[in-house]
Amino acid sequence: MRLSSAVRAAAVLEAAKGALVILVGMGLLSIIHHDVQGFAERLVAHTHLNPAARFPRIFLEAAGGLTNSRLALLAAGAAAYAAVRFVEAYGLWMQRRWAEWFAALSGGVYIPFEVREILENGTWLSVVALLLSSAIVALMLYSVSRSAGARRGMRPDAAAETGERKNRARGSR
Repeated sequence: MRLSSAVRAAAVLEAAKGALVILVGMGLLSIIHHDVQGFAERLVAHTHLNPAARFPRIFLEAAGGLTNSRLALLAAGAAAYAAVRFVEAYGLWMQRRWAEWFAALSGGVYIPFEVREILENGTWLSVVALLLSSAIVALMLYSVSRSAGARRGMRPDAAAETGERKNRARGSR
């Protein structure tokens, strides 16, 4: 897989994350003015989970504390997060250097939390999340370093020609 194809695959992943969070936000908005606690209890019963078990209990307690204003705030947070993911996806798709840096930094933020999760629980999902985040960070740093090296390695007259061609291309649009 070429580097540009890998960066575009990361862009698709970021767009998918944004779309998923938009769906969650819409789901949160759809339960405003409804019995959230009752919905959570029916969901736990429908999935045949033990309500006294750790995660279903946490879910039920969290649902009990949700108010309409908290749901709206969570939905707004989801929209903001999704907007960031979509901007990042656009920048990666268009092969913008700022987006590669942003993807490396935003992916790197998750790594300490994923390592802690592996040390505490050691689930296969946390290992996959760590590997995926690490791969994206490595890919973005490699892409940034490669594009920086290509810029430094250019002959000065070739760099000027490239800049002139870009300016002409922009002017013709």
